[in-house]
Amino acid sequence: MTLYQRFTANVTLRRIVVLLSVMVVLYLSRSMMTTILLTFIFTYLAIRFVRLIQHFFHIPTALLSLLLYAAIIFGIYLALTKYIPIVIHQSVTMYDSVVDFYDQQPEQSNQIIAYVHDYLEKMNLMDQVKNGATVILSYLQDFGKLAVAFAMSFILSFFYMVETKKMRIFSRRFLHSEFSWYFQDLYYFAQKFVNTFGVVLEAQFFIAVVNTVLTILGLTLIGLHQIPSLAIMVFLLSLIPVAGVIISCIPLSFVAYSEGGLNSLIYVLLLIIVIHLLEAYILNPKFMSSKTELPIFYTFVILLVSERLFGVWGLIVGIPIATFFLDILKVKPIKDDLPLKKDDPA
Repeated sequence: MTLYQRFTANVTLRRIVVLLSVMVVLYLSRSMMTTILLTFIFTYLAIRFVRLIQHFFHIPTALLSLLLYAAIIFGIYLALTKYIPIVIHQSVTMYDSVVDFYDQQPEQSNQIIAYVHDYLEKMNLMDQVKNGATVILSYLQDFGKLAVAFAMSFILSFFYMVETKKMRIFSRRFLHSEFSWYFQDLYYFAQKFVNTFGVVLEAQFFIAVVNTVLTILGLTLIGLHQIPSLAIMVFLLSLIPVAGVIISCIPLSFVAYSEGGLNSLIYVLLLIIVIHLLEAYILNPKFMSSKTELPIFYTFVILLVSERLFGVWGLIVGIPIATFFLDILKVKPIKDDLPLKKDDPA
């Protein structure tokens, strides 16, 4: 038996080499990481939506995909022409109201607020907020790059969905090619990746939607304004596991006190506590199905490391990637709740 034959017969070593090769390719293409991740997310969510609809109605995948992406384009058009200007105006108003509140010295009769004000002054918090706004503006300068990545990912996802049958037939040829062992191991990791990364990301997406709806309902009952801009902020922060709810507490507290005083602040804090308990004891067990039952210490360590490695994307994809490697290492195997069928568009 030759060295090459012994290597191909050693499944564990072979898969390690395949996984390392994929990591090297991803590292070399790191400038396209936004496009790669967005393409995967768009395609995965589209596949799940198509499967859900086809469970009730027997509609061809290509036709259903055309209707889905046409509806998305129409929604983007409405958002750009009607809702985005409103959200931008309300966001600027919200930021100005928070800055004005902080710049005004609180009444000395309220010792708690005075103490908080003095403490925040020592931290130079508003200088940090204003510096953060400058950073956000610098990110907005790269909006063109993000828009191109979004458009390219959307197009790639669309072509994948409308040609799922051709994609499936053509892709299977690699499993019987000259280097079939490589593509078989690649297929093994792809299944694991979809089963862990995709499912966990989908679950976090639904948790973020539920958190946002409940938070906005509560803020509306409390009587706060700028609801659309607050909804976007809460949704984006809810995509960050565990830490997102805690991070959102800070700006929501400022907005609540600046608009409604101490009573509104207390109501908002109680609302956040209730939603956090709901997420921890109901939403996570329901949506995650024991997929990411990581200790909180490990969760925060993973978020810190992934943010350093992948930037802002790391806060969103860090936990799914960690879950993928835990599954590969058989530390915490993940069971597929929705196994793929032969004729599935995946």
